[in-house]
Amino acid sequence: MIIDGQKIAQEIKNELKLEIENLRAGSKRAPGLAVILVGDDPASQFYVAKKQSACAELGIESFKTVLGADCTKEQLISVINSYNSDNSVDGILLQLPLPTPLKPFTQEILDTISEHKDADGLTTLNLGKVLLDSPSAIFPCTPKGCMELLKRSGVALSGKRVLVIGRSLLVGKPVALMLSNANATVTLAHSQTQNLALEVAQADIVLAAIGKPEAILGKWIKPGAVVIDVGINPVLSSDGTKKIVGDVEFLEASQQASLITPVPGGVGPMTVAMLLKNTTELWKRA
Repeated sequence: MIIDGQKIAQEIKNELKLEIENLRAGSKRAPGLAVILVGDDPASQFYVAKKQSACAELGIESFKTVLGADCTKEQLISVINSYNSDNSVDGILLQLPLPTPLKPFTQEILDTISEHKDADGLTTLNLGKVLLDSPSAIFPCTPKGCMELLKRSGVALSGKRVLVIGRSLLVGKPVALMLSNANATVTLAHSQTQNLALEVAQADIVLAAIGKPEAILGKWIKPGAVVIDVGINPVLSSDGTKKIVGDVEFLEASQQASLITPVPGGVGPMTVAMLLKNTTELWKRA
């Protein structure tokens, strides 16, 4: 059975739109999301356009600043600080990855985002709140989207063996914490894990986030397991055209799994929906 992330994301956006309309009926201003794009990476431009379109759909006011790839750390931080002090902005999103010269300073730059406007949930302060499972934490968008997919698909987590493959701060580490807080028994695998196939075969739920096309073979999946594939990998097909595949060998895995997310159309739409949900939450707190 396919987990339709596009459909679930639309359900969430419909819920948020109604909530925003109801709150605005009480004369509350529209929520605002500021997106900062550095450089001219086509994929980043595509994702920013999708986020702005989703904002318009829900009645969220969107702001955008585009900086050249040669901008300095100080220039970027100055833009962030201007949005920090703008009362019409509830959430700030810095589109990642940053251009190569700025990459070493990514976390330092993220940490200049106000704790009250961290729509992506990636500041050091907020990640500490995620670790503590604090009520005031804003959970990072992709991990939050994965958890919502599991919840809305009726997947029980308590006591289940969950294998998270990938230990990035964007997905792997936060989602492992969130799954643990939901009483799952979590194993965090990575590039140095020995006998990964055995780890996969023992898992009730596999969450793959390593950024390597079809690295998780379908035959490894335990019969009846649930598979959440976070990977978005462009590859060339046999006829020379480009296509997008996940981290999991989809066709083979779908014959083993009870539930599986497709790529595209699985986790991706949920990341955008969770950004909108986080922005709405920050707006309600303001």
